[in-house]
Amino acid sequence: MKLTFIGAGSTIFMKNIIGDALHYPALADATIALMDIDQTRLAESELVARKLIASQGTGARVETYTSQRAALDGADFVIVAFQIGGYKPCTLTDFDIPKRYGLRQTIADTLGIGGIMRGLRTVPHLWAICEDMRAVCPDALMLQYVNPMAINTWAITARYPDIKQVGLCHSVQGTAEELARDLGIPVTDLRYRAGGINHMAFYLDLEMRKNGTWQDAYPALHQGYREGRFPTATGANPRCPNYVRYEVMKHFGAFVTESSEHFAEYTPWFIKSHRPDLIQRFGIPLDEYPTRCEEQIDEWKTQAAALKTAERIEHAKSHEYAATIMNSVATGTPSVIYGNVANHGLIPQLPQGCAVETPCLVDASGIQPTAVTDIPPHLIAMMRTNVNVQELTVHALLNEDREAIHHAAMMDPRTAAELDLGQIRDLTNDLIAAHGSWMPDWLQKDQAA
Repeated sequence: MKLTFIGAGSTIFMKNIIGDALHYPALADATIALMDIDQTRLAESELVARKLIASQGTGARVETYTSQRAALDGADFVIVAFQIGGYKPCTLTDFDIPKRYGLRQTIADTLGIGGIMRGLRTVPHLWAICEDMRAVCPDALMLQYVNPMAINTWAITARYPDIKQVGLCHSVQGTAEELARDLGIPVTDLRYRAGGINHMAFYLDLEMRKNGTWQDAYPALHQGYREGRFPTATGANPRCPNYVRYEVMKHFGAFVTESSEHFAEYTPWFIKSHRPDLIQRFGIPLDEYPTRCEEQIDEWKTQAAALKTAERIEHAKSHEYAATIMNSVATGTPSVIYGNVANHGLIPQLPQGCAVETPCLVDASGIQPTAVTDIPPHLIAMMRTNVNVQELTVHALLNEDREAIHHAAMMDPRTAAELDLGQIRDLTNDLIAAHGSWMPDWLQKDQAA
């Protein structure tokens, strides 16, 4: 068994995924191939991985690579986790230039003008991984943890339909834990069925166990919000309570699986320059993400330094899906995860081929997604506003079409709510120019011309 990790310089995330894998006997003696272009961070990750293996007493062995194709050679599973352009300069650029136009954002990594730019930077590198996989590990399964998830998944499927892949996020299971905290119950007393697109899937069925029986949890959530008792859980960012998501549930009848901080910039309702009262009322952290990135980087450095000097590294299994998937494929032991896959009739109201997030059975046959055909039309309508942007961005990448990038930005709900068409075109051009060599080759040539 060979597990290849592309972007292994993300030491803390690597630790979680590899640490999870070592808990399974079928994976415990695997060859773990770590690949990154940053040799210093790669060396740190190698040290942490070796300590994890020694602490758990398994027979796994670690190899390190700066060559992507060499790392992929013979792989059974390919875990991908990287950020092209990093926090500096690209994330800062995605915030600073839109802000000059009066367009403020919360995270800017999935949709909106920031998500479009990140997709343009990221997809060519994912395609390069697919090309190498075709050559040296054509039967491997790609476990893709990179944003913008939906754009990436769609673009991979469109150009490399033969590559087995699934896009993975932790929003479904993470939100379930938040809702359980609000309801005052253990997460094991909550069961659910969700469906939609990444960062905009909804809990279609949501039940809690009470007095030994299962009952609809939505009445309790609605009552708690009306009475001001909810939200209590704050999700990934403690400075952003879940007011946005509860307000969406109030008007649309279902709870969305991504954080309020994210969701506020996927729709036109919560961030308006002429309505500062909305920002305050719903606790939306505008332009805060770059500061949080700085804090996270410092925190990760501190954690990595501690891991490097620790004699042992203990690891409790995380809620990420990767190791569960690898174990199910390797052993045939069935599991159910939420995955981002190509829409081949899975959600019939959404375009064929787009990326959808649905429950998936995993066993020796691989990822087997489940159709979700009962999403209410008003929720589908909301998803379509995001799918429009994803589709145009993927079209731009496949066809090397600069004009489609403008159209993607023009169709973005948040951008369109704030800027006119001329401003959006100018903003898009400014961002492409500012990103320079981080952009695809064809856009760089276009700029030069």
